[in-house]
Parts: sequence; C-alpha cells; structure tokens
Amino acid sequence: MRDIILLECTECGRRNYATTKNKKNNREKLQIKKYCKYCKKHTIHKEVKP
Repeated sequence: MRDIILLECTECGRRNYATTKNKKNNREKLQIKKYCKYCKKHTIHKEVKP
C-alpha cells in the first residue's frame, strides 16, 4: 500500500527528495521542512505527483 512520492521545494521548485507514504492512512498532501541544497537553507517541501 505504500506509494512513492516526490517532495518539491516551495522556494526554487526543484524536486529534491523521494519518499514513501501510505495513502490509505494519510490522504492529505505531505509537507516537511527539509534542507534544499540549491537554496542552501531549510525550506518547506511539498508532495507532488511523480
């Protein structure tokens, strides 16, 4: 049931991270604060379609 999702930086728009989530338990889009190597700072990364 776990699906692969991509995380996109909200500042520069680059897709930096890939992770998995269980869509049966978590229906809303994932938002995580992670480090962006292109912005060189911690930013919010949102889930996008692969």
